[in-house]
Amino acid sequence: MKSLESIYNSILLEAQNPNNIDLNLLKKCVDGTYTINDDGSIDVNGDVNLNNKKLAKIPFKFRNVSGGFYCHRNRLTSLEGAPNTVGGNFCCNDNQLASLEGAPNTVGGGFYCYFNQLTSLEGAPNNVGGGFLCDHNQLTSLEYAPNTVDDYFECSSNQLTSLEGAPNTVGDNFYCTNNKLTSLEGAPNNVGGNFYCYDNNQLTSLDGAPNNVGGDFYCYDNPNLSYTELFKIVDNVKGNIYYSSLYTPEDKIRRDRDVKETLKDDELGSLDV
Repeated sequence: MKSLESIYNSILLEAQNPNNIDLNLLKKCVDGTYTINDDGSIDVNGDVNLNNKKLAKIPFKFRNVSGGFYCHRNRLTSLEGAPNTVGGNFCCNDNQLASLEGAPNTVGGGFYCYFNQLTSLEGAPNNVGGGFLCDHNQLTSLEYAPNTVDDYFECSSNQLTSLEGAPNTVGDNFYCTNNKLTSLEGAPNNVGGNFYCYDNNQLTSLDGAPNNVGGDFYCYDNPNLSYTELFKIVDNVKGNIYYSSLYTPEDKIRRDRDVKETLKDDELGSLDV
């Protein structure tokens, strides 16, 4: 039989924690301080570390997290319980997610959802302060991707046939390798770093390539891509252009473009590139 003191302590504990939150687990996963709100949601001043714990679901209902939120390398099939806002990185990669429903609306750092089973980016934040990695999923479209990504964007190793829906501006590198692209329609207008569309795509055209690429442009290993397609991008790429594993000098591309009208197609196609 429980003593009166034991019963009183149980009642007191329940009054202090009416939502029956596992406080021991919460303390272990929070690197910082936390506040439990009246509705049971949790605000965290610091980081939340739930990664690599074999979780099938997020065990709490978070609201705002000032630092990073890490729930990667689990068995999650849903982001229910994820915070509305994250000041740092949000990492949900290496799970079993088929949807981003429940993801934060605002992420100040990077958003990492690679190596899941995503078929859509619906639910992704509109703006991301760091990188956005959605590679190694089952995406057929980039609809719902953020409009602006301040760091790098990677959508490689999906089933994309178009880049429609990609961010308008990417601050660093853009990767779309190993898809089913035939053109670059829908690519960002501005890429601050390198642009990678090589390796196991089906490009026949560079139509839609960015208007500005701050770094190098990689388009090799696209066997159906004509050398003359480089004429469309040579003035928009500040770095080197890699039509083969060795870069193709920009002055050569410009020279060939300028004399194109005096060359037959078969003569131009046989140029040493």
